[in-house]
Amino acid sequence: MLEITPLHYTALSAALFIIGVIGVLVRRNIIIIFMSIELILNAVNINLVALSSQLQNLVGQVFVVFVIAVAAAEAAVGLGIIIAFYRNKETVNIDEMSLMRW
Repeated sequence: MLEITPLHYTALSAALFIIGVIGVLVRRNIIIIFMSIELILNAVNINLVALSSQLQNLVGQVFVVFVIAVAAAEAAVGLGIIIAFYRNKETVNIDEMSLMRW
């Protein structure tokens, strides 16, 4: 039977992080970019929890709570900006977002 080690969690975290970075760099839809940023933050959370568990220290898990709070605030503010942008331009394409004024 194969035991899951922190190396497995680190590999999963690295894969999710790379997928998120590729999503941010390649995609032009702002909603997909925000989902990719959330994927990056979740990859960091997996890494923090795995290493916190390995080191028997709760500091990593406390940081995860702060990262989740920051991600929730980022999602709320980001979606507000996206909705305001969509009402003005009727698109969510990042190439159209060269000017952020009304």
